[in-house]
Amino acid sequence: MFKRREQPVSTLVMRNLRALGLETPLLQRRLIASWPDIAGEAIARFTTSLRIQNQTLYVRLSVPALRADLSMRRQEFVRRLNDHVGAQVIADIRFN
Repeated sequence: MFKRREQPVSTLVMRNLRALGLETPLLQRRLIASWPDIAGEAIARFTTSLRIQNQTLYVRLSVPALRADLSMRRQEFVRRLNDHVGAQVIADIRFN
């Protein structure tokens, strides 16, 4: 008799995504999609665009006064976003 190695489907899917090189883009997409939940609806309303480049999340805001306030809290946002995704996706946030 052989021994079965049963594994959850989520583990198998993530292993295949990693093998195909698609894990990082998927995690980045999840992180961007979670911005309204982490930042809050009030901040998300003033966010015009989000993009990730070189482990930095670039957040474009429509209200300049909000940039200074959010810049002081950027390490908190980095931690909360990475925790929400479950991986180290970004290392910094820049507000434009």
